[in-house]
Amino acid sequence: MTTTFLATPPAWPVILLGRTKAIAAEPWDLDAAVRAGAFEGLKAAVRTGATGTIAEVGASGLRGRGGAGHPTGDKWRAAASNPADQRYVIANGYGADPATQIDSALLAADPWSVIEGLVIAAFAVGASEAYLIVRGDDTELVSRLEAAVADAEEAGFSGDDVAGSGHRVDVIVRGLQGSYMLGEETVLIRALEGRRAAPDQRPPYPTERGLWDRPTVVNNVVTLAAVPWILTHGAQAFAAIGTRDAPGTALVQLRGPGGAGIAEVPLGASLADITSLVGGAGAHTLKALVVGGPTGGFLPATALDTPYTFAAIRDAGAHVGSGSIVIADERACIVDLARLLTRFSADQACGKSIPCRIGLRRLSEIADRATEGTTRSGDAQLADDLAHDIAASALCDHERTATLALSSVLRYFRSELDDHLLRSTCPAGVCTPIAVAGGAASRGASA
Repeated sequence: MTTTFLATPPAWPVILLGRTKAIAAEPWDLDAAVRAGAFEGLKAAVRTGATGTIAEVGASGLRGRGGAGHPTGDKWRAAASNPADQRYVIANGYGADPATQIDSALLAADPWSVIEGLVIAAFAVGASEAYLIVRGDDTELVSRLEAAVADAEEAGFSGDDVAGSGHRVDVIVRGLQGSYMLGEETVLIRALEGRRAAPDQRPPYPTERGLWDRPTVVNNVVTLAAVPWILTHGAQAFAAIGTRDAPGTALVQLRGPGGAGIAEVPLGASLADITSLVGGAGAHTLKALVVGGPTGGFLPATALDTPYTFAAIRDAGAHVGSGSIVIADERACIVDLARLLTRFSADQACGKSIPCRIGLRRLSEIADRATEGTTRSGDAQLADDLAHDIAASALCDHERTATLALSSVLRYFRSELDDHLLRSTCPAGVCTPIAVAGGAASRGASA
């Protein structure tokens, strides 16, 4: 896989991709990575001790980069405090969003940062087994990671005596096959156990009863990649980057008319500054940003000043999600795009919860009717009510966020939705067979 890492302003800090240039010629060479600073964070963790390591990660303010933004230190502390004969740590590198390659790109560019962060997490919570989960169909990545894990064990960075600590950590690479739902931590745990991939009711949380009913920490690979930097440079240095409630940096995958790629951005940077990395909408007029992947929301051009933080993006009507930001210009039909995302979410739902199983399908049908010119009286109100009820009764984050696409359209693009529902017209000239404003010649491609 070829991935473009975008150049960012010199003033922006680099944490997650800091070593990629130094090891670009040989990213799978452990000796090269060690010369560039790999496993210094692990050595610092061993010197600090398990309790001190958890305290340092907690003081840094690191929050989960898998989309939910849960404080990492709290997860580790909860798992470590629950008595058990065994604990587990799972690094989720599955990359559930089929259009986003952040996880696999990071693992290919610097696998050692993830392996090191995973071992540190296991050492800190007292786990002797740690799993690195990736897509099973990416056989080359699985093979390379297995070889890298073997090299790390041979060098003493995992295995019987981690960096001379006396603690054992076995790192196991596991390729899984599944749906978008594997991005949810309890679904991932079930899949790893070989059970039906459906979310569990919480509480109890995985930190109390997770993999094989033992305390389990599940962290995204991007989260774990930040941990060695924190242990090497200190919690305060990390906390000074980004914002008070969202410190550090994140990886964002951008796609739009002007270009595409993955960038490391400081949390708190504006959406305008982030999208400028690929030239915004290029020669076209920016119409909307699709923030958060398939379960994300549509934000209008007036939201460009919104800071990229978990709370600010959520308040605006989207979520950080998979880290994806898609730039849609005036050629895109927002109603049609919302239809596609809602259909995807309905298709990927596991079916365990009735509001999700039936409600998302009904939402998808409303969106279908809007783009086909077969709308019914009250469809807009029905969509609003359904979206609220589904989110309010949610069993998991998929159900909570799958309604964002249509909810954000109702919030920001109501006039375009009304054109479809009430006037059977598509201003962008995308939807057929309804009457198309401006005639067939005005039809354009969605961003």
